[in-house]
Amino acid sequence: MSKEKKIVIKDADITNNCPECYNQELKLTFYQKHTLNPFYHRTTGEVTHEIKCKKCHSIIYPVNWTPDIERVFDYYNKLVRPDRPSVRFTMLFFILLILILCLVAAGIYFYLEGVI
Repeated sequence: MSKEKKIVIKDADITNNCPECYNQELKLTFYQKHTLNPFYHRTTGEVTHEIKCKKCHSIIYPVNWTPDIERVFDYYNKLVRPDRPSVRFTMLFFILLILILCLVAAGIYFYLEGVI
C-alpha cells in the first residue's frame, strides 16, 4: 500500500579510477528514503550511497574501493545534509479525521438528547 522512494540528495562526479575498467569518470550519489502513503508522507533518516562508473555502468561496491575512493567518499559523506526525519499528513488524512470527529460528536449529541 505504501511506496518507498529513494530521493537523490547529493550527486558528485569524482575522478578516481574505476576498479573494473580503469576509467576516471565515477559518479557518487547519496539517496534518502521516503515512504509515500495515501495518508502521510514520511521522510526517514536512512541515507544510502552508490558509486557507479559512467563508462562501464558497473556499481562499485565498498569491497572494491581503493584508498583514494574511500577518502573521497568520506569527504562527500561529511558534506551530505539529509532532510530531517518527519511525517507530513495528506489532505485525505485530515478529511477522514474531521469526518470521524463529526460522527463521534453527532453520536454523543444524539445519545445525550435521548434519541438513541
